[in-house]
Amino acid sequence: MKKYCLDTSGFSNPIQGMPEDIYVSLWAQLCDLVRAGVFAATAEVYEELTHIPGDVGQCLRDHEAEIKLEVGAGDWDYAAYLANFDALHPKYESFIIGTGGSKMSLSIPDFSIVILGKTLALPVVSMEIPCAQNPTTKSRKIPDICAAEKVVHMTFNDLLRAEGVTI
Repeated sequence: MKKYCLDTSGFSNPIQGMPEDIYVSLWAQLCDLVRAGVFAATAEVYEELTHIPGDVGQCLRDHEAEIKLEVGAGDWDYAAYLANFDALHPKYESFIIGTGGSKMSLSIPDFSIVILGKTLALPVVSMEIPCAQNPTTKSRKIPDICAAEKVVHMTFNDLLRAEGVTI
C-alpha cells in the first residue's frame, strides 16, 4: 500500500550525509519499505531515482514495479492525476523551468511529484527547502507547492520518525 510520494532528493541528499556503508541498518530498513511498496513516484522522478548509486540505488532499480506509477498503466487513478496536472500547470507554469534548471527553481519532475501527492492524498518526501518565504524571489520549490496545494511535505527525518526507523 502506498504511503508516501518520493522525490529523488528524499533519498539522494540523505545518502550523501549518511552513507550506506556506515548507516547499514538505516538503509536496510528503508529498502524494506521500498520492497513493501510504500513509495510512489512518477515516471520522471523514478528515472532520477535510478541514478542513486550503491545498494540503495540497486534496490530502487530492482523494485520499479513497486515504485513507478506510469500514466496509462496500472490500477491507479492516472486520469485524476492528469486532470490535476492540467488544472494546476497554468497556475505554476511561471515557476517551472524544466529538467536540469537552477537549484532555486521547480522542475517538471518536482511538479509531477507534488501533483501525484495531491492526487493520491499522500505526503511528499523531499529534502528541498521552501523559498516562498522570501518575498523577493519568484522561485518555488516542492515544499512551497505542497503548502499551496495542501499536500503534506515531509523531510527524510520526518519519514524516519513516521516509520519508526532507527539506527
